[in-house]
Amino acid sequence: MTVLLNTEPLSFDTVNLELILRLLTPTLIVLGSFVLGFLVERQGIRRLQNLTTRLGWGGADVIINSLKGLILLWFVLGGIFVAVLTLPISNNLFIVIQKALLALAIVSGTLIAARLAVGSVRYVSETRGAGNLSSLFEMLTRIVVFTLGVLIILQSLGIAITPLLTALGIGGVSLGLAFQSTLANFISGLNLATSNKVRVGDYIQLDSGEEGYVRDIAWRHTVLQDIRDNLMFVPNSRVLNNVFKNYGLPDKEALIIIDVGVSYSSDLEKIEALTLAIAHEVMNEVEGGVPNSDPWIRYKEFGYFAVTMTVYLRIREYFDHLIVRHEFIKRLHQRFRQEGIEMPFPIQTTFLSDLEEGNGGRPAKSTTAEESVLSFLQQDE
Repeated sequence: MTVLLNTEPLSFDTVNLELILRLLTPTLIVLGSFVLGFLVERQGIRRLQNLTTRLGWGGADVIINSLKGLILLWFVLGGIFVAVLTLPISNNLFIVIQKALLALAIVSGTLIAARLAVGSVRYVSETRGAGNLSSLFEMLTRIVVFTLGVLIILQSLGIAITPLLTALGIGGVSLGLAFQSTLANFISGLNLATSNKVRVGDYIQLDSGEEGYVRDIAWRHTVLQDIRDNLMFVPNSRVLNNVFKNYGLPDKEALIIIDVGVSYSSDLEKIEALTLAIAHEVMNEVEGGVPNSDPWIRYKEFGYFAVTMTVYLRIREYFDHLIVRHEFIKRLHQRFRQEGIEMPFPIQTTFLSDLEEGNGGRPAKSTTAEESVLSFLQQDE
């Protein structure tokens, strides 16, 4: 019996068709995982936002922002892993791909952990009135989380991390000795950020004269913004070692003091009532005042030309003293003029060496300080 064997070679079209069919399944798996991940992330985050809105939980935004973009990545990584299982590849190549996918999964988990850590600290600091989070604290949080993530990745890849930690320790000591000034500013900034002595948003005034709103505490300097919107970069060690006044602690509300002088012939009871009425009006109508607060007045002393009193007004924050002081002085002056109340200015009685004829030895005249200076200059000429 004769057996006929088909010895014709496979055509090029047949080989391409087999290759396409072989790659079609893993390709569809990856595309399907991408579409599924996109739908799950979009619908899941939307429903989670609606749920937290109904429950009124503000901290959910931290979780939602941490998950954005990573749910889709997880589905794609899972699809790639399943697709690889359908491919006829060697065991060594499969192990390499498996470790690469594991490393990417750990990286995504580390990114979520960093987002959650920074977002949680920021949320707690804002809800408890501790001010906005500084860039130094954000950077430290990310460094710690990503360092742990890198160590976990190296451990999962079978790389010994003990020699690496030893080398990093020795290198850290060497760098610390080489950059003592930078390290001092870094430690000082960390102290400022964690001690709650200075918060982002506070208005501080250094003993050396610099003052402004704290816009950021970086790893090397503190950023201040002054009244002219200029930024000042003050080394952290200088802020920490200097005497400074923080107008934002223990509360942003502050008390301003305004001195007022009235004539000796004035009715002090009436003046007190009118001034308190103007003070209440300013507190309730001027932006920057504290509504329904109780301003008060204390007479201070018998001055050489007026009875002086001190008015105490509360403001929302330090910079509001400008508009509150402006409106109070303007309205009080207008009210005193309407009531005919005299607000005296400095006067001086001058005795001239040459007494005018018929004056009987008495002072020639009573003049203001400016007139006395002019008279003296004329006599000198």
